[in-house]
Amino acid sequence: MAEAVLVVKDLRKNFGALKATDGVSFDLRPGEIHALIGPNGAGKTTLIHQIAGSIRPDHGTIRFLGQDISALGVAARARLGLGRSFQVSSLAPEFSALRNVMLAVQSRQGSSFRFLRPVMRDATLTEPAMAMLERTGLAARAHLPAAELSHGERRQLEIAIALALGSKAFLFDEPMAGMGPEGSKRLTVFLDGLRQEAPILLVEHDMDAVFALADRISVLVYGRIIATGTVDEIRNDAEVRRAYLGEAS
Repeated sequence: MAEAVLVVKDLRKNFGALKATDGVSFDLRPGEIHALIGPNGAGKTTLIHQIAGSIRPDHGTIRFLGQDISALGVAARARLGLGRSFQVSSLAPEFSALRNVMLAVQSRQGSSFRFLRPVMRDATLTEPAMAMLERTGLAARAHLPAAELSHGERRQLEIAIALALGSKAFLFDEPMAGMGPEGSKRLTVFLDGLRQEAPILLVEHDMDAVFALADRISVLVYGRIIATGTVDEIRNDAEVRRAYLGEAS
């Protein structure tokens, strides 16, 4: 078995008396989509924040590509290739979709802002940025400000940015949120192909998408993982059905 790309070991995070993350351990393997599911308030987003680096855990380790990244910040983790899309969009709303992706291309290239030449005519930035927009189905919206994109399109733009950064693993927090059935179907197809480029840790409430995409599923309840397994194993797990799946049926 190939070495895991991401390994989370005994992660713990308390907010006063609340155990938001309570001894969480799991891994993300090459080429897979590992879905993290659970009821509202289970601690999924807090866990993703810890993996991304915006919240520091109280205990435990996070290893990425064999390196302990537990003490690194968000930017350092992103530079190593840990890509993230956010439950709440964090785009530059006044910039066009193209300009948002160009900033990611520029960051990956390690170049400073180029004030001495018109940046929108710099093919070393525009061409790779347009390629990412084409991959995510946003080429026709390239010149619209991010603020004018639909909610679903903003999620697609965040994925384009993660791609432009050359991510080696993706953390996707509710990418289907706010999308209609057709948008969710298109994104499901896209993510299914994306796993071959880099593995995906997927937090998602759309169970149809989870069951269609996931190689493995971990179920988080009250900050603890109560089960990890294949789709069939999770569907047939009595504890999972009582704690979560039964609530949705």
